[in-house]
This record gives sequence, structure tokens and C-alpha cells, in this order.
Amino acid sequence: MSGVGHNSGEVIAADQLRLLVERIERLEEEKKGITDDIKDVYGEAKSTGFDTKTMRNIVRLRKMEKHHRDEAEMLLETYKAALGL
Repeated sequence: MSGVGHNSGEVIAADQLRLLVERIERLEEEKKGITDDIKDVYGEAKSTGFDTKTMRNIVRLRKMEKHHRDEAEMLLETYKAALGL
């Protein structure tokens, strides 16, 4: 992107932008690969008899801090009791 009418700052900024966009594109491709790998693991779990919906809930709960998990579980129990479940 060099040429008449462009100063070196614009060229450097364009080069930096291109490099950043290329990094993002590589990371997006890696993310897609990881997502595919996770789907494969859930598929393997399902084929061996595990309930993947429950596994997804467990993974979600394990990501939470304990006090947030406790709060969510208490709220769920409160709602269940209110609905007679």
C-alpha cells in the first residue's frame, strides 16, 4: 500500500491492520477446529450412553464460581418449590 500520496504512517498503520486481521482470521479458524473437537467429544459421550444435555449443564456449572453456582441452585429450588415441583 505504498505510493504517491501515502505517508509512511499510513503504510505502517495499514500493515499493522492487515497483520491484526490475519491473526484474528487464524484464531477464528483455530476456534472452529476446537468447536469441532468439542462436538466430537460430546458425540463420543453420547455414543457411550451419557446424556450430553446434562454434561453441558455440568460443564456450565463448573465454569461458575461457587457462590454464583450456589445462588443459581438456591434460586432454582425456590422456583421449583413455588411451582410445586
